[in-house]
Amino acid sequence: MAGIYIHIPFCRQACHYCNFYFSVSKGNKSRFIQSLLKEIELTKDYLEGDPIETIYMGGGTPSQLETDELKIIFEKLHKVYDLGRLLEMTIEANPDDLATEKVAELSSLRGLGLNRFSIGIQSFRNEDLKYMNRAHHAEEAVLSVKKVQDAGFENITIDLIYGTPTMNNEQWYENLSKAFALKVPHISCYGLTVEAKTTLEKRIKKGACLGVDENQSATQFSMLMNEMKANGYEQYEISNFSKPGCHAIHNTNYWLGKKYLGLGPSAHSFNKAARRWNVSNIIGYAECVEKGHLSFEEEILSASQKINEKIMTSLRTKWGLNVAECDPKSAEQILTALHQIEPSNFTFENETVKLTDKGKLFADAIAARLFI
Repeated sequence: MAGIYIHIPFCRQACHYCNFYFSVSKGNKSRFIQSLLKEIELTKDYLEGDPIETIYMGGGTPSQLETDELKIIFEKLHKVYDLGRLLEMTIEANPDDLATEKVAELSSLRGLGLNRFSIGIQSFRNEDLKYMNRAHHAEEAVLSVKKVQDAGFENITIDLIYGTPTMNNEQWYENLSKAFALKVPHISCYGLTVEAKTTLEKRIKKGACLGVDENQSATQFSMLMNEMKANGYEQYEISNFSKPGCHAIHNTNYWLGKKYLGLGPSAHSFNKAARRWNVSNIIGYAECVEKGHLSFEEEILSASQKINEKIMTSLRTKWGLNVAECDPKSAEQILTALHQIEPSNFTFENETVKLTDKGKLFADAIAARLFI
């Protein structure tokens, strides 16, 4: 089984923290869509006939496209691929795009497989939204979820961000309480990070806004784990929490190492042997596709890179790292390195390493210690 990711690079405005490829101009939207349709044809053999289990439309902001434009893209996928075994089709949307009429229009895409919404709320507090330069306000955040629910969609995930300097611990607790009150089955929560070359980094350097307090961020992550557990959500991946049976299938498949095809500028693909990523430029992307070829960079993965990726992704999940699935030499190296890690950070049972709640605070550092 495999998945397809589609990158829609258009946004209403630039969030200060974002380092994904996007454009706030829609001047090339029609050209982009035609190029995307052609790329679907050009890449039809990349997954080698594996059945498509999931489709995820992210960005950017996919909800910035008109419903008819989305329909054309989904119809093309149906023509090129057998989607008879499709389990999950997700579209990312921002609250400011989800007017009642827009939600009603998107509901018409159910027949093409759309069955899941990912709503980029980030916070229910206007102070945080202003700091991040989000386009919506707090009231829209709540209403957007309710509108999608009223349209009959139950499979909904929302994003929240913790660690913003505008939000103290009590306010983070209130944010979580508002999320729980909406009764969505899935919540993704990410610590605010200051990525290089983003507007946020520049503003912090200029003293125009406060930076991230790592201690506060760690405290809020611990609060997050406790509150999720108390409200019946399972932490099946470090940043992802769900009610029973409501895991995000597409994202879970990333962590389990399944194949996926990325479509659109800057989109990444993985076929287990190599990773490749498209050019991060709408014009450059379109010019190549229009000529009948693709513009991407590719990295053939070595044996050690494959194992290190497995270490990194597996440790982030509730299933953990099964050392027995590694080759004997690598397994020996992992077990040796494991002895050098604080025992309270992990458990080791049935040849499987799993991080404790304490260990999840240091997940990347622990993974790096185990790398081959």
